[in-house]
Amino acid sequence: MATSATTPHRRIAPGPRGVPVFGNMFDFGRDPLRYYPDMHRRYGDVVRFHGPRGSSWFLIAHPDDIEHVFKSKHYPKGIITEPIKSLIGNGLLTSEGDFWRRQRRLAAPAFHRQRLISLGAMMAQAGDRAAERWRPAARAGQPVDVAADMMRVTLEIVGRALFSVDVSDEADDVARALPVALEYVNHRSTRPWALPEQWPTPRNLRFRRALRTLDAIVYRMIEERRRTGEDNGDLLSMLLHARDEDTGERMDDQQLRDEVMTLFLAGHETTAVMLSWTWHLLAQHPAVEQQLHAELDAVLAGRLPTVEDLPSLPYTRMVMEETLRLYPPAWAIGRQSTIEDELRGYYIPRNAPLLISPYVTHRHPEFWEAPERFDPQRFTPDQVASRPRFAYFPFGGGPRICIGNNFALMEGHLLLAVFASRYRLRPAPGHPIVPEPTITLRPKYGLRMMIEERRAA
Repeated sequence: MATSATTPHRRIAPGPRGVPVFGNMFDFGRDPLRYYPDMHRRYGDVVRFHGPRGSSWFLIAHPDDIEHVFKSKHYPKGIITEPIKSLIGNGLLTSEGDFWRRQRRLAAPAFHRQRLISLGAMMAQAGDRAAERWRPAARAGQPVDVAADMMRVTLEIVGRALFSVDVSDEADDVARALPVALEYVNHRSTRPWALPEQWPTPRNLRFRRALRTLDAIVYRMIEERRRTGEDNGDLLSMLLHARDEDTGERMDDQQLRDEVMTLFLAGHETTAVMLSWTWHLLAQHPAVEQQLHAELDAVLAGRLPTVEDLPSLPYTRMVMEETLRLYPPAWAIGRQSTIEDELRGYYIPRNAPLLISPYVTHRHPEFWEAPERFDPQRFTPDQVASRPRFAYFPFGGGPRICIGNNFALMEGHLLLAVFASRYRLRPAPGHPIVPEPTITLRPKYGLRMMIEERRAA
C-alpha cells in the first residue's frame, strides 16, 4: 500500500509503507533486483522510501531526472558511499569537492585516448594467453569457471596498464578476498543497524582478513615503485610524482593507497563482470552468437584483433553494450541532495539519499521495447540517437562519470573478439546462474561453462 500526500506547495512522491524505526531498509537488502523494478512498476519514476528513523529515500528512474541529478553540483555522493570507504578509502570513487577535482586531474592523463590506444596490443596479448589456457579444458570436455578466468585476465591487464606490474601471482588471493570485501560493503550499505566495524563479529573478522590481503598487494606496488624510483609514465608514476599546488607536498601513503586500491579493484572488476554475463547471454541466444562469429571471422580471419580493427567490429561492440544494459556491473548508484528540489513534480527534501539504478532504467518500458529481451540491434546508431541520453548509463554520467569507461570499453571489445574468435561456450549442466547485487553485479556462484573450439570460417 502506498503512502502519499499533497500540500499546497509540496507534492509527496508515492511509495511503500515501512515499519517503525527501520522504514523499508529490510526490503532494500532482501532481493533488490526484484524489489527496485517492482517498486518502479508500482509507483512510477520517483519512488519514496522510508529510511531509518523517519528519513526519506528516493528511487529515481526517468532519464531526464537522472541527467539533472548527475549534472548538478547539488547532488554529491553523500552518505550512501560511506560503507565502501571501509574498502577503498577516500579515492576517486568516494571523495568530493576540491580534493576529488584535484585527484581526477592527476589521474586523467592515464586514460587519455592516445595512451589507451598504446595499450591495445598488450590487452589482446593478455587475452591470447588466457584463451590458450582454455584449450586443454575444451579438448577434455571439462567445464571452466569463466567468471574467475575473466577476473584473472582483467586483473593482469589493469596491473600492467596502470601500474606496470605483473599481479598474476596474486590473482587467486584477489579472487578469494574481493568477494568477501564486496559482500561486507553491501551488508553495511543495506543494514545501517549493523554492528560497528571494530566489533569482532565473524563478518567483521572475515572482512579484516580480506582487506589485509588486498592492502598487502597494493602497498607492495607502491613500495616497489618508491624503491626503484622509476617513472614509467603510468598511473602509479603520475600519482607518486604529483605535488599539491598549494603546499608542494606529495601524496602520503594513505592517499596513494586509496587511489591505487580504487583503480586496481574497479579497473578489473567491471570489465570481468561484463564479459562473464556476455558469455552467459551468448550461450542463450545462438542467432546472436552466430552473427557475432560471422563478423569476427570476416574481419579477423583467426588473427588477434588490434585497436585499428575495432571500428570494423560494430556488432561485437553492440553485443557488449546490450550486455551492459541487462547486467550493468554498477547496478545502483547513490547521490544525496544538498538543496530542496523537485523531480517529476515531486518534492525532494534537503539531505535526502537518492538511488539511481541502471538495472531499473535500462528496463524502462517507455524507452526499451521488450526490455528483458537480449537484442544487440538496440545499439545501432539510429536506435541510440532515438533514445534520451540517460536511458542508458552503465558508467554513470556527468562530471563523476567513471574515469575508466573508455579503458573498460576498449578492453572488453578486444577481449570479446579474442575469445569469441576461438570458442563458443555452453552452460555446464546443473550449474545455477544467480546474479548477486553486491557493489557490482557478479554471478553469485561463478559461471561454469563448457568450452567448444571453433575455427574462423
